[in-house]
Amino acid sequence: MSKRLTVANRDQCVGCFSCMYACSRTFRRAGSTNKAALRVRVYSGVEGAFSLRTCLRCAEPDCAAACPAGALVVQPQGGVRLERERCISCGACVRACVLKVLQWDEEERIPLPCVHCGTCARFCPNNVLTLTEEA
Repeated sequence: MSKRLTVANRDQCVGCFSCMYACSRTFRRAGSTNKAALRVRVYSGVEGAFSLRTCLRCAEPDCAAACPAGALVVQPQGGVRLERERCISCGACVRACVLKVLQWDEEERIPLPCVHCGTCARFCPNNVLTLTEEA
């Protein structure tokens, strides 16, 4: 069985960035949201709105196909994992992601693929994100 992170209740997002902070802190030991594998974007306006970007675990990810060094390895359950020692910091993977969900670490110059662990979902106060098991 594999797990998949999904945006289940987009309308309940209040833009608190707790999901991003939890991801960044858990995986990169960073005290900011800059190293999170997902993004919450704020769109201004009278009512305001938030957009959440999470990896969809593509079966044939464009990000992996675009990597000239083979640093993004396609996983059997979909999505990718990073083989950091192979990454040449070209950024082709991020540019290739049609949905613009693969995040980039500007400091370390590496992609930040989501591992679908559910940390972000656990820290979301409004149950916007869910982690589900798939057969």
